[in-house]
Amino acid sequence: MIALDSSSLIAYLSGSKGADVNAVEFALRQKQAVLPPVVLSELLSDPKLSLATAGVFKELPCLPLLEGYWERVGYLRSEVIRGGRKAPLADALIAQSCMDHDIPLITRDGDFRNFRRAGLKLLPV
Repeated sequence: MIALDSSSLIAYLSGSKGADVNAVEFALRQKQAVLPPVVLSELLSDPKLSLATAGVFKELPCLPLLEGYWERVGYLRSEVIRGGRKAPLADALIAQSCMDHDIPLITRDGDFRNFRRAGLKLLPV
């Protein structure tokens, strides 16, 4: 399994270029792509989103939340902030979902680098 972040999935759908877009294409083609629940929420919150595109997003498997998830998110975010780094709540939620399932996240959002020390695996490297 490989988790997709909204930044890279949107870049892929808009025809952008980049290593992350190539990784998204590979994950989709190999049927390895999954969505953290927050990413699905982010994608579906676009008021201009077509029903067809929303349907495609909803067909992708969504990572289940594991017991103790909310507490782990709080501690993760606290650890990153204590280290003097930026830790947006949505990013912490996404990072913890990936870490709970020990899967990498494809993203072009640089804020996720702040979660690497805590164990988040990022693609592309």
